[in-house]
Amino acid sequence: MLSIPLPFIAGLVFVLVIHHSLKGVEARGSRRYFLAFLVLYALQGMIVGIHFGYGVAALAPVQPVTASIMPPLAYLAFRGLTDVDVPKPWHHFWPPVLMILAIFLLPVLIDPLLLVIFLAYGVALWRLTRTDGEEMMTQASLQRMRPAFRAARLTAALMFLFAASDAGIAIYAVFRGTAIVPSVVAIINLLALAASLLFSMAPVVPDASRTIGKRAAASNPQDEAIVGRVLAALEDGNLYRDENLSLARIARKAGIPARDLSSAINRSAGLNVSQFVNNRRIAEACRLLEETGKSATSIMLEAGFSTKSNFNREFRRVTGMSPRQWRAKIRKERGAKSANS
Repeated sequence: MLSIPLPFIAGLVFVLVIHHSLKGVEARGSRRYFLAFLVLYALQGMIVGIHFGYGVAALAPVQPVTASIMPPLAYLAFRGLTDVDVPKPWHHFWPPVLMILAIFLLPVLIDPLLLVIFLAYGVALWRLTRTDGEEMMTQASLQRMRPAFRAARLTAALMFLFAASDAGIAIYAVFRGTAIVPSVVAIINLLALAASLLFSMAPVVPDASRTIGKRAAASNPQDEAIVGRVLAALEDGNLYRDENLSLARIARKAGIPARDLSSAINRSAGLNVSQFVNNRRIAEACRLLEETGKSATSIMLEAGFSTKSNFNREFRRVTGMSPRQWRAKIRKERGAKSANS
């Protein structure tokens, strides 16, 4: 009886997790890379599963070629979420070309070449996430910056895992043969599956290192001027209410480079960009809670939030209480004033 290969399941779960993390992200030029990467990752899981699970040796030459395409695609996809253009992206398609040449001319180079490709792009992607933390994802909406950042970290970690496992399998096969390779492949995919599931279940919380919580001492008049321009940009057409608002869009509207804008807000307001915008959204939510009888959900959407969890978390961060408690407090204070008058 046919069974579903474990690598295919692991690949499918990873694809679904990454797709969910990047839901709503519409970065310029990045979408096609993400789509190609995710489709290829699922396909690779199927190829590995059929190759080792059912012994289809004809797929052996295909597997390293598809594997060599994924790291460049992943790097180009996540790089597209930043505000830095990729010069000559076609350079990143040399790995599969070199892999095809190795398959036909020097098969002994296949495993070393895969190791280099996965390590090189794993390091490149990890270094990319070291730049400005989650705020490197300037093209993603503010509420998707953190999930996109975590997805990039997960992808880089899996590249390191696959690089180490492929190297280990190749070395073991030279001295001990390939009898246990299918079992090792299964274990590796179980690890990848576990990592993807843990990633999907872990709560998305703000980066503590970016949450200062009070006015920074290093603020200066130039920072104050930048913050003023950002505030004006957010008020123009009620831009702050757009739930898909991104750092890149704010920067274009204010006419300030994204990195300068982010740094100025960090220093001047003691907040990251997402918190800064959410402060304005919470102020609007408070006004609507006080002046209207609209439900908290309606107010949440009108203020620019798309999820209750994010709205409640940010509301409590700013006011110290839930929306319902805040509305009750305002009504109680209003009733006390009426009674005294």
